[in-house]
Amino acid sequence: MLIKRSFSLAGHRTSVALEPEFWVALETMAGGSGQSLAALVAAIDAGRSTEQPLASSLRVACLAAAAAR
Repeated sequence: MLIKRSFSLAGHRTSVALEPEFWVALETMAGGSGQSLAALVAAIDAGRSTEQPLASSLRVACLAAAAAR
């Protein structure tokens, strides 16, 4: 089951659907860096290529953070 959340990124509203486990990982990442979830998602969005979907970029960021532990 996917959970959809909406964000304002670069002045545009967008929704992202991810598995609950990825939202938990993103919230943990955000808390660990002292950011809000929205700020973390915006930072990941700003660093992704236009060819990679936002949902994919968020999943990859979670995997990278898990691998760094």
